[in-house]
Amino acid sequence: MANSVPVNSCGNRTSHSPEWLQNWIQGTYCFAMDHNDFHRNLIVNLGLFAVGIWVARNLMDNDLMAPQPVA
Repeated sequence: MANSVPVNSCGNRTSHSPEWLQNWIQGTYCFAMDHNDFHRNLIVNLGLFAVGIWVARNLMDNDLMAPQPVA
């Protein structure tokens, strides 16, 4: 048994990083790769789409070449 690496609950090999980081990465990975939970993935995708639309609309409102108003 040379060079054994611990395996997390998702079946992935983990590195020697802090425990809080391992737990955060493991939770994020399991959340993203859970193919059985369609509704949760749909909500996340719709939320990301809405954030992308909101950012794009706010960036479009700024005309950086327009003269600035005098204060």
